[in-house]
Amino acid sequence: MYNTNKNIEDEILKLAIEAFRKNVPLQLNVETLVKQPHYNFDFRPDIELGMEINGKEIRYCAEIKNTFTKTNIMLLLMHKQKLPYPLLLVAKYVNPVMTKDLKEKGIEFIDTTGNAFINRPPIYIFLKGNRPPEAPGQTQNKTFKPAGLKIIYAFLCNPKLEDAPFREIADKADVALGTVGWFMRDLRELGFLIDMGERGYKLVQKDTLFQRWITAYPERLRPKQILGRYRGEYDGWWNNKELHNLKAKWGGEVAAAKLTKYLNPEVITIYTKTEYLNQLLLECKLRKDPAGEIEILNQFWEYDENTEYRDLVHPILIYADLVATGNQRNIETAKMIYEDYIIRLIRKD
Repeated sequence: MYNTNKNIEDEILKLAIEAFRKNVPLQLNVETLVKQPHYNFDFRPDIELGMEINGKEIRYCAEIKNTFTKTNIMLLLMHKQKLPYPLLLVAKYVNPVMTKDLKEKGIEFIDTTGNAFINRPPIYIFLKGNRPPEAPGQTQNKTFKPAGLKIIYAFLCNPKLEDAPFREIADKADVALGTVGWFMRDLRELGFLIDMGERGYKLVQKDTLFQRWITAYPERLRPKQILGRYRGEYDGWWNNKELHNLKAKWGGEVAAAKLTKYLNPEVITIYTKTEYLNQLLLECKLRKDPAGEIEILNQFWEYDENTEYRDLVHPILIYADLVATGNQRNIETAKMIYEDYIIRLIRKD
């Protein structure tokens, strides 16, 4: 099956290695050792890459990114300690802000423009300021735009939903019926959906799809759902408050605290439908405050009172909210949720 994104990643790797060789005035050899290596944990880098720089041999677990965000960086930090070899980010372009952030966080990288950070003593390379070339390829795929992200979330939270009638999918994801057809076509083109004929559709590579959703959600969907900031009547008001009777659900740090009993929340996240907002504000005695500790977001999926998580959003969304904060204090809790609630969902192909 033709995979547009995989071809772009292959081109990025090729161009990044060429740019690195061109810009590093040292004896250098780079080769791909293993594609899509498998380890005894869920994070799988794209390749294992071997470098020989001035006689020093270095082996990397490399992750290839056409585009990446701060959320990607947080995810890399979460997993890099598990890897058998140092982590290397291979990117189309690392801008000056990201260059500084990656260097401070100790994430080594090379990109297609010749920017690089290699820190393997006695080898130290830091190249910055190169501007991006023409993009190696573009895709018009809309899968990871807001409507597509809603459907992916519905698929990940509801196993086998991909084989349901289009109207049921549209209802679960709260999208227009006409959206489902092009989405299913695009998902097939990307290799995440298999048409098995009379046996229906099957979602595959769910771990990769999950990672793509996690990085796209904070940038492309979450900001569009914010209904406002508010302040509670007193600190800790949320501790014994239940929301399911108000047709609302806890997200983010509060949901994580209730699920794991581990985190002390600083930001209070609530998801609800717009039509239930006033009732929520009245019952919880919340007042409008642009600097308030409470953020209320529109629930972008079909409301379900019978969910096993009662008045909490699904663990996938709790995890996404934690990672999107970019705050190191939430990382350990996100790891716990990933290992206890998410792995079993995304490993089922």
